Amino acid sequence: MATQLTAEDARQSLRDHVAAKGAKVRAKFGPHIGWAEINQLLSDRKFVRYPCAIAFDATPLQPDEFAYPEPLGSSPDAGFRICIHPRFEADLDAVPALVLYQLVAVNYGDFATAEDAETFGAAALGRSREEYYQRLCACADMASAGDLQSPF
Repeated sequence: MATQLTAEDARQSLRDHVAAKGAKVRAKFGPHIGWAEINQLLSDRKFVRYPCAIAFDATPLQPDEFAYPEPLGSSPDAGFRICIHPRFEADLDAVPALVLYQLVAVNYGDFATAEDAETFGAAALGRSREEYYQRLCACADMASAGDLQSPF
């Protein structure tokens, strides 16, 4: 008799998958993922399913949001513009953490959760999930307060 998978089984499977994928990103592009490496990653279809480009544009962002993967068409195949709050244009060291968080939504769509994005980003950067989460919170605070001092 076949075992039936639950929604929680599927969520755990995705979480394990994004952790492994993040570790592979770190192995290929790390150990330090900076501006050059994040742009190389965005061009690698093994890791980023759809075309993506970074834009420093707050127009599509919600209040307190540091980044958003804006679809360029009705199909994901059209690609995404990862909109980053312009405050981070002067702090390119912060950008990889912000982009990595958005890539889970690009690659897995609405099924992916914030926890999946944190798991992926933390693995790619070689950090604990809690440390990565705290850094993202600091960036969200910067985006809302106008603070240009980097948390990285």
